Amino acid sequence: MPHSLLSIFLTKGFPIASTSILLGTVAFENVSAAEIKVFTTRSISISAPADVTVAYLDDASAIEERLSANLPANQNSAETIARQRLQEGGAGLQQEIAAAYQGVADAWSLGIATLPAVVVDRRYVVYGEADIAKAVARIEEYRREQK
Repeated sequence: MPHSLLSIFLTKGFPIASTSILLGTVAFENVSAAEIKVFTTRSISISAPADVTVAYLDDASAIEERLSANLPANQNSAETIARQRLQEGGAGLQQEIAAAYQGVADAWSLGIATLPAVVVDRRYVVYGEADIAKAVARIEEYRREQK
């Protein structure tokens, strides 16, 4: 049975990635220095400014599939090939893996239930809105009403 790249390294205790990604800080019309992060998948079309952090939650599995492609059933051979693929990918691949899994961890820790999700200041969330500016405007309207 073929092995997935992740299962090989989790069973061996190999650290896949150790960097972290910070939330993006942007300024919208009525939102000054807010932390805004969008959680989505590649299949959902969104409209986000370039300076907004977008976490594509399907990136981790896509990377794993790419790196696990055609691994042999033999555990030792699969491990050797997987290590070689990771080494050839270098620091760029390590950062890509770290960012992908950080997005998944962030979504889980925030309790994200539906995609897309626009999160402001790790406190406010709008689900189902693909236009980030509209989602942020809804949050700002809510904040004004609460004052």
